[in-house]
Amino acid sequence: MSRQPILVCGLLAVAVCGLSLGTPYVPLPELAGDFVVTELRLPRLVLALIAGACLGAAGLVLQEALRNPLAVPEMLGVSSGAALGVAAPLVLAVSIPLAVQPLLAIGGAAAGGLLTLLAAGFGRGPTAVLLTGAAVAAALQAALLVLMVLADQLDLQLIYRYLLGSLSARTWGDVTGLWPWLVIAVPALVCCAPVLSVLRLGDDDARALGVRVRRARVAALGISVLLIAPVVAVCGPVAWVGFLAPQLARRLRPDADAVRWLPWSAAWGAVIVACADLPARLALAPIETPVGAWTALLGVPVGVALLKWKGARR
Repeated sequence: MSRQPILVCGLLAVAVCGLSLGTPYVPLPELAGDFVVTELRLPRLVLALIAGACLGAAGLVLQEALRNPLAVPEMLGVSSGAALGVAAPLVLAVSIPLAVQPLLAIGGAAAGGLLTLLAAGFGRGPTAVLLTGAAVAAALQAALLVLMVLADQLDLQLIYRYLLGSLSARTWGDVTGLWPWLVIAVPALVCCAPVLSVLRLGDDDARALGVRVRRARVAALGISVLLIAPVVAVCGPVAWVGFLAPQLARRLRPDADAVRWLPWSAAWGAVIVACADLPARLALAPIETPVGAWTALLGVPVGVALLKWKGARR
């Protein structure tokens, strides 16, 4: 039986719960006209869906480009670079307009990704890139810790919550700020998907079919940066969505390829972040917990279980 209707129904259920539950509770018939829903909960839900879709799609791109299910933004220096680009001005007390933050995130993410490729060597295999990326990500996270030591107490709390990923107090302005980047990233993503299916065959076979493997990997990294960095600028680095969503997409359609997995990885990413935002907002109410903490707590065990299930099926 197809699992696609289950995903759609689950997404609708999460959306209704996200809009209704909380203080105050809003009954279903009153959702459309309630100010709390339209101005607070709805933009937060839309942002969660967009952020999750971007992270899920970016995770699939990286995993397919490097042919490794552990190739996620957190392991390649992309997320850490984006977070460092946004957090550094806060610590250094540099006044940065909100409109510039996505550019700082993109610059940091691109720098982290390119540093990984340069350190690994552009011509080396996917495993070398992944291992080098883990080292680069650790170095960038260490740089973030150094900056946090320099921050005062108030800035430290803000940076701490930001680095864990948060959807708290987000508005329609945060949502609309993502659209210019999506206009660029989505067409590039659609064009990239068929090439990812070829890269999955291996470097030698991809070259035999006319794909320039090195350029394809750099392009895949660039598209991932365009998807991840604006989300990190607005929400912070929401962890491990890019790891779990592709696993669920492959579980849904195990015999498909990257072209068919891509929309389902984006859909699963949207569901994961929207689901994680419910306990983030409600579990310790009125105190909110970071959504990134919940995606990591729930996502990593599920993802590992899926990898073990896949290995047992072979």
